[in-house]
Amino acid sequence: MNGTTRFCLSARRLVTVATATALAAGPAALAGATPTTTGEGRASAVVLRTGLDVSLLDKTVNVPLAVSLNEVRAPRSADRTALTVELDGVDGGKPFSVLRAEVAQAQATVENGTAEGSTRLAHAQVHVPGLPLLSLIEVEQVTSTATCEAGRTPVAESNLLGAVTVLGKRVTLTSGGTMNVRVPGVGEVRLDLSHRETTSRTAAATALELSVSVNPLELNVAEVDGTVTLAEATCETPRTTTPSPAPDVEPQGGPTQPDLAATGGNSATPYLAAGAVALLAAGAAAAVRARRRG
Repeated sequence: MNGTTRFCLSARRLVTVATATALAAGPAALAGATPTTTGEGRASAVVLRTGLDVSLLDKTVNVPLAVSLNEVRAPRSADRTALTVELDGVDGGKPFSVLRAEVAQAQATVENGTAEGSTRLAHAQVHVPGLPLLSLIEVEQVTSTATCEAGRTPVAESNLLGAVTVLGKRVTLTSGGTMNVRVPGVGEVRLDLSHRETTSRTAAATALELSVSVNPLELNVAEVDGTVTLAEATCETPRTTTPSPAPDVEPQGGPTQPDLAATGGNSATPYLAAGAVALLAAGAAAAVRARRRG
């Protein structure tokens, strides 16, 4: 094999490699930038939360009643389904049941660019000290969901299904409103229903929030004041970033073809073809010069 042949083969190899490189790199250079998730986001859920102060009759003892049931938080996905929560030392030293339910589920997840908190409470009774036989509230079913997906508006939803009984009174509730329930000789409860809040990156939903003021007569508790929250869910959208797109490639020497669907091409095809042709022409010219030298 003489020098001219070796040179021609080298030129051909160069053209082949350069053409393949152009064909492979062309679509990547022309494609738009893809958003990527940079932050995990957050989500939380809780079935029951109380913030109550319990004062005994002699006013010498004040017992804070701050408990939560099935409270979960993410980034780490979590799911809890405990059905009861009990306290000691607020009912004559005996265990006291704050909540009993058939279903009490809280879930928080952050995955694939979406943060979501959700809760579901069904056939539940909530009690406070001093009213062992009378429920503060009974519900058939309440749910709350907060969903924050990257690139979309956060959504908060809460639903109250079925009958609701407050201090022994059956009540009819309207979503998104407030109701006061007063029972002489027992106390008063204000209910905030289906409270939802959203911002550009966050969402929060609460099925029921109760402001409690109970002062039962001739019982072992003088006063119970505070708040009770049922079925709460929150989320925060994962942060995303979009890399700067590659600069536009300006075609040289003529208008681009408007439609290449018939040949299976796309808008990048004319640029790639032009580059390949130019490289092949350069290789051919180099080969001709080599033969002349020989």
